[in-house]
Amino acid sequence: MQSILKSDHYSNKDTRNQSGYRWVMLAVAALTGMLVYAVPALSLPVLFPEISGELGLDIVQVGVIWAVSSLTSVFIVLLGGILGDRFGTRRVLVLACALAGVFGGLRGLAGSYYSFLAISFLLGLVQPVIPINLHKMAGEWFPRRQLGLATAVISTGFAAGLMIGSLLSASVLSPALGGWQAVLFVYGVWFVIHPKQSLPQEAGTERPALRQGIGHVAGLKSIWLVGLGAMFFWACTRGLVGYLPTYLRGIGWDPNQADVALALFYACSLLAAIPFAVLTDRYHLRRQYLIFAALMMAIGTGLMTVAEGALVLVAVAVAGVVFDGFMAILQATVLQIRGVGIIFAGTALGFVAMLREIGGVYSPPVGNSLTALGANAPFVFWSVMAFLGAVAFIIYLMKGWDR
Repeated sequence: MQSILKSDHYSNKDTRNQSGYRWVMLAVAALTGMLVYAVPALSLPVLFPEISGELGLDIVQVGVIWAVSSLTSVFIVLLGGILGDRFGTRRVLVLACALAGVFGGLRGLAGSYYSFLAISFLLGLVQPVIPINLHKMAGEWFPRRQLGLATAVISTGFAAGLMIGSLLSASVLSPALGGWQAVLFVYGVWFVIHPKQSLPQEAGTERPALRQGIGHVAGLKSIWLVGLGAMFFWACTRGLVGYLPTYLRGIGWDPNQADVALALFYACSLLAAIPFAVLTDRYHLRRQYLIFAALMMAIGTGLMTVAEGALVLVAVAVAGVVFDGFMAILQATVLQIRGVGIIFAGTALGFVAMLREIGGVYSPPVGNSLTALGANAPFVFWSVMAFLGAVAFIIYLMKGWDR
């Protein structure tokens, strides 16, 4: 263990931190996140009305389908991070991207609620591995002073894909291709993998044993607070974006306008992620940004309870502007927790993601079930979740374990 912990830093003298090739790796990582993960993922909320009508789904069943990937993620993301630490990011990503394409396309063959749910469950066993190892790559190739920027570039790849998926899937691709099944088939053939070149000095890197890595990471107090804050933040976000198109159509919005509203969430996120990340890198404000982002998400989601007309777009923009910046800075924060370093990067990212995804499991079905009290009632629940996330990050800031 002592020899491993000696590598618990990101040395600016490491050749991987100085290589110009790191920018190529970063571009491929962003493209992978966009095409393999984000575009297929955010096609689902805008396709739900069409899928629900054809398969006869009610609002709670829609919430369960939307939550199933978070349920599998709770168990898979930690394993995905451990595998990345043990076998290298490229090997894990090649397999995960290929399987995500297969299972994502197979959803187009579903003919009932249970078959769609089963295939979504299989997709959820591989898809969550991708973001963990993409962000792990950022920690391997970039020094501390650029870590926020690197994770933000990857997050903007996700944001671009989420925006494209929500904007085009239902209003453009479904009519053009003949239905939601064909859209999912098309998304299933998109996959991108890392270039063949391996990491500099990777061969000399010591690999922790499975139990050693989990035990070490689970013993870090900061990991638990950051993971708890991420869980509440993700509970709000996951519920909001999954329900928003259905809610807007239900109150009389044109389907295309409802899709545009969701795309606006990710467009604002895309534009703001890198500027926020650069500022936090320069002024060392990562902990403060996590608090700010959680509060903004709570405010934007809370506004949806009373918003009408153009105010809906304002509320969506307030919530969306911080999302990908939050996801990027969260990853950079985890990578810099004292005791993580390069050696335990995948395990730590997976551990926090495991805690985060718990929020995505309970949030959509619980929130959607509150529609019995009113169509806007779920937004109250999700807003409270984001506020609790801010509280967790405030405690993390006050403890100051990693200063």
